[in-house]
Amino acid sequence: MTTKDTPSADWHGAKLDFSQAMSYGDYLALGQVLSAQHPRSPDHNEMLFIIQHQTSELWMKLMLHELHAARAQIHAGDLPPAFKMLARVARIMDQLVHAWDVLATMTPPEYTAIRPYLGQSSGFQSYQYREIEFILGNKNATLLNVHTTSPETHAQLEDALRTPSIYDEAILLLSREGFTIDAERLNGDLTKATAANESVKAAWLEVYRAPTKHWALYELAEKLVDLETAFRFWRFRHVTTVERIIGFKTGTGGTAGASYLKKMLEVVLFPELFSLRTAL
Repeated sequence: MTTKDTPSADWHGAKLDFSQAMSYGDYLALGQVLSAQHPRSPDHNEMLFIIQHQTSELWMKLMLHELHAARAQIHAGDLPPAFKMLARVARIMDQLVHAWDVLATMTPPEYTAIRPYLGQSSGFQSYQYREIEFILGNKNATLLNVHTTSPETHAQLEDALRTPSIYDEAILLLSREGFTIDAERLNGDLTKATAANESVKAAWLEVYRAPTKHWALYELAEKLVDLETAFRFWRFRHVTTVERIIGFKTGTGGTAGASYLKKMLEVVLFPELFSLRTAL
């Protein structure tokens, strides 16, 4: 019999004693995760700013996990698992779009109160975001210079720069499936950003004009379009949030802030998949 001072040994069958077992907090390392927030200012709103960016980095870690696996599946010609992975990445980007809604509750005076404590730290320096751009084909060797103080990170990004992007692998797959792709495109400089190529457009047009015949490639193309569309929404929500909070001030990392981000909206990751629609 229990009393109000003596708790029951069980509660609806739930395990209560974890002295000899792994708990939820143990599995997720919550002690480390939840103690990783260290505000530098006395302002209440800095906690929001920190958690917003830390959770974004966790989602980006999952994105890279999925993108690396999807690229390997495309390289192997095993497309169905890649479809699931690419769809998941697009949904992660949707999640990050909505995360900006939370940061947008921070007003300009609230951000101004914490900005001096940020120093020159900036999301521009996110090496995970840089790797996401590289694996999606938006490559720029100059940006490796941001990471020279971390040899391990620099080496990781240099490897990403020199490795075929997901779109490169899709084009190589088109070639293996018998579509004619220019040798210049197949053997091009992997460290450069994706550039439109007429032979690639012609190949995708053939796929889109006979989708039943080329169903797997057709579905791959549409998954890539979904992915880029989600990425565009993510970038757009980023720039509108920055503009709402800091206007057109220079970013903490030295970029032109919202003006720089607006230029990034013009980047097209998979150009032929969008341009072919006019020709259909």
